[in-house]
Amino acid sequence: MSPRLLVVDDDRAFRLSTAALLEAEGYEIETAADAASAGEAVRAQRFDLMLLDLRMPGVDGIGLVEALRVWGEDIPVLMVSGYGTVDTAVRALHTGVDDFLTKPFEPDVLIGRVAALLERRPQPGAVAAPGGLVGRSAAMRAVYVQLRQVASTDATVLITGETGTGKELVAAAVHEFSPRAKGPLLRINCGALAPGVLESELFGHARGAFTGAIRDRSGLFEAAGGGTIFLDEIGEIPPAVQLRLLRVLQEREVTRVGEERARKVDVRVVAATNRDLRALIRAGQFREDLFYRLNVFPIAVPPLRDRPDDIPLLAVAALARVGSRSPGCAPLAMRLLRAHDWPGNVRQLFAAVESASIRAGGRRIEAQHLPADVRGSDRAPLDGRPRYRMADDPTAERETIEAVLALTEGGLTRAAELLGMGRTTLWRKVKAYGLADPTRAARARGGSEPAGS
Repeated sequence: MSPRLLVVDDDRAFRLSTAALLEAEGYEIETAADAASAGEAVRAQRFDLMLLDLRMPGVDGIGLVEALRVWGEDIPVLMVSGYGTVDTAVRALHTGVDDFLTKPFEPDVLIGRVAALLERRPQPGAVAAPGGLVGRSAAMRAVYVQLRQVASTDATVLITGETGTGKELVAAAVHEFSPRAKGPLLRINCGALAPGVLESELFGHARGAFTGAIRDRSGLFEAAGGGTIFLDEIGEIPPAVQLRLLRVLQEREVTRVGEERARKVDVRVVAATNRDLRALIRAGQFREDLFYRLNVFPIAVPPLRDRPDDIPLLAVAALARVGSRSPGCAPLAMRLLRAHDWPGNVRQLFAAVESASIRAGGRRIEAQHLPADVRGSDRAPLDGRPRYRMADDPTAERETIEAVLALTEGGLTRAAELLGMGRTTLWRKVKAYGLADPTRAARARGGSEPAGS
């Protein structure tokens, strides 16, 4: 089957001519004139690659890519534009664009870029982000695989991970993709309630069971019948409640506080904790038999510091959640976000991005808009503009130079202008990083080696 491509451009002549060119190469082509139509097409069928214009009425190309990545769509994107700048190219690449091509271009250049991207496209069977989860890293893909494996069963799930990693979202996705999705999903934080209150909330109580029990009351296990109960902070439950919970898991029945009659319950249990339950067992604070009942199918959610490649997507999701008008993060701001260790994980990142978007006032988030602990006292210049020194951040410098050279198609003079450095300086850096053969590039354009080389 031939690869299916989607060409998105508001310029009808360019859209049709490009479609004809690619059809002649044997590809199946669909076209769209704007981001809304493209989004509908991508969600309706699978494409192997999108050729996307940057500037379009309404949502622009980068906005569409940001939306696609938040939805979990991994379609490779080749962005084209007649208005290329270094900021645009770098921002596009950080957003998730796979390649950037400046108009006008030769047909052979486009065909070569398309072929190269198709060779690198995700293989069949790649797992998309389920539910409200965000991320395309290998660590998160492993979570998605586990989630989909267990969701269709009734097995008890134990989700582990540091505070703020998104354990509740994983629990919600397990429910959403299960046969119980039409039933209720009830949540309770086991560490937020006193033991007596927690017991009553979970299992219910009979009238007169304790002071204030003026009527019979069902608990969450009964109320969640046909659905799922999510027990957050399961490591905090006291011994008496642990014993009651063990019986529910073993017998699938619950006894209300103050009653002797057991009632059958039909509920799936998903639990979560940020604590080491095995350590609690060794300390005599958690029942070993209960642990094994809960740990039927464990899912470990990785901390954010182990998946920095997901931070651009998460930043977009954070802006979308608060309805920010900000177009995104400047390259330096994004590098600082990626470099931070995030002890509070995704929850902390979302708070930082929301705070930065308020300071940015709807404009692009620059380094100076980030919270001080993320920015660091000596990593971000006050004006928010990158100031590269090879000894300070060679990786960032190399990535930016590579992006600018792709934008200028190897043109050193134009690239040097965009980067704000001399052509000789740029030539030496290109040579040092092994990005290209500067001498050959210069000769191809009819020039010569920069002086002082």
